[in-house]
Amino acid sequence: MIVLSVVLKAKEGKEKDLEATLRAMILAVQQEEGTVEYVLHRAQNNRSQFFFYEKYLDQPSFDYHNSTLHFKELFSLLPSLVDGEPQVELYEDIAAIKR
Repeated sequence: MIVLSVVLKAKEGKEKDLEATLRAMILAVQQEEGTVEYVLHRAQNNRSQFFFYEKYLDQPSFDYHNSTLHFKELFSLLPSLVDGEPQVELYEDIAAIKR
């Protein structure tokens, strides 16, 4: 499994636009077979900060996600919506509770 975390901070006044753009990704990514989880969060103490938790079956699934039209469109919109660069970290599963 490949796990990815992405933190994005909306530009001032762009919080709703960024949220709508990120929510639209959920619908598009739902069609990707190798995407195991794709969860959007917002910080409770900072309404302009968003966090994606993403989990992919394997490297080809992750590569496919990054090659999709909706992914490329998202990244073309981010400069007008996001303050700074997205903070991206790659992880691998090493232990979990699954219910």
